[in-house]
Amino acid sequence: MTDERNNAAAPAGGGQTGKIVIVLVLAAAIAGAFYLKQGPGAGDAASVVPTAAAAEGTTAPKALPRLVDLGADKCIPCKKMAPILEELKKEHAGTLEVVFIDVWKNPDAANPYNINLIPTQIFFGADGKELFRHEGFFPKEDILAKWKELGVELSGPGAAKTP
Repeated sequence: MTDERNNAAAPAGGGQTGKIVIVLVLAAAIAGAFYLKQGPGAGDAASVVPTAAAAEGTTAPKALPRLVDLGADKCIPCKKMAPILEELKKEHAGTLEVVFIDVWKNPDAANPYNINLIPTQIFFGADGKELFRHEGFFPKEDILAKWKELGVELSGPGAAKTP
């Protein structure tokens, strides 16, 4: 008798068909939610939001190799590095980005660099990858020689080339 009630309550063959319908409805709901999340016209080229550079008719700034010096303005070797960094910044403007971070005034800024002592100079390629690091005072001639060894030419404005 139990078998008759179960059979009467469910339509013949409806169990399998019902499961398929539920799966299809869920798949359609997921696809619809994904489409709505993308926003109207998300795949259309006309819906791309232009950048400020594109709106002005210019291109985005070119990525440059970067020298990051981590030190402090009261540290003696760091003080000796300051004029070297300024010269590099002026002489290679447009081909090299030179950044100084005072780790005593802003200790949190040093955290991502995992430094052991100051001054520390870190050489980054135009792609943002670390190429080399040096601890202690680093003369200008040695810095330029290291860039050359790393395959970065700094002969003048706009001339930086990385492999």
